[in-house]
Amino acid sequence: MLSPTARRVLLIVHISVSVGWMGAAAAYVALNVPVLTGADEQAVRAAYLMMPTVADYALVPLAVATVVTGIALALGTKWGLLQHYWVAVSLGVTLFATAILVLHLPAVDELAAVAADREGDVAALGGDLFHSVGGLVVLSVPLVLNVVKPRGLTRRGWRVQQSRRSSSAST
Repeated sequence: MLSPTARRVLLIVHISVSVGWMGAAAAYVALNVPVLTGADEQAVRAAYLMMPTVADYALVPLAVATVVTGIALALGTKWGLLQHYWVAVSLGVTLFATAILVLHLPAVDELAAVAADREGDVAALGGDLFHSVGGLVVLSVPLVLNVVKPRGLTRRGWRVQQSRRSSSAST
């Protein structure tokens, strides 16, 4: 178990990187605005060229940091990694979102490559709004679960709880 100070520090880092991930996802949504509004071609090209930068230097590092700090918090606190449904679902959704993000990076790079080519038709690309808005929606699930912390033990959590009860009753 983490000491109270270590837990607080890790919790602050976890919340910071998680909220940062959502903020970076919102910035990625904003990059789709010039694409969808049909702004001038230069603005559209610039938006596409910034997408890989936001993905590579903000979204991916913050996603990985969220996974790592979330697992560390779960393992170092009473909640446990797979003992409560809300922790297990939060972990699963976060891992899913991170995997989709990483798998989507080549498509983001392709959009930027077309935009970098002055002969490329950026009007035909269509943007990347589905993934960016979808990412924000998916990231809202762990946010809600981590705030509300609905009751419910997994089978593993129930066994751990029973084991703790029987060991404390026998002493």
